[in-house]
Amino acid sequence: MPDRFALDRIGQIHVAARDLDRAVTYYRDVLGMKFLFQVPNMAFFDCGGIRIMLGVPESEKFDHPASILYYTVADIEQAHTELRQRGVNFVSAPHKIADLGAKELWMGFFEDSEGNTLAVMCEMASKA
Repeated sequence: MPDRFALDRIGQIHVAARDLDRAVTYYRDVLGMKFLFQVPNMAFFDCGGIRIMLGVPESEKFDHPASILYYTVADIEQAHTELRQRGVNFVSAPHKIADLGAKELWMGFFEDSEGNTLAVMCEMASKA
């Protein structure tokens, strides 16, 4: 059977921004993401090879919160501490989500400058 076409790689994720300059400052300076470029009504960041596009919604249809983006970090407690020092308001501090045997899945949730929910996540060795 010949290989069948399948979607298998995300190239870009759109995040709605009502105030683009405020959002660019937040993603670049507070979250420390790599800024790529900005054009009218859009700004682009690199996130491990996937582009995050902050964009002013073109119409009411697109004016809604983004899906939750989960950023993988090596040390969730360190990420939590550093992001809080930069002014990030966590709505849920890092906590264990699941015991995966030899590892535990931890997540912490926060909102960006535009009210979108974001998260940091980490798989770490079980403490048990």
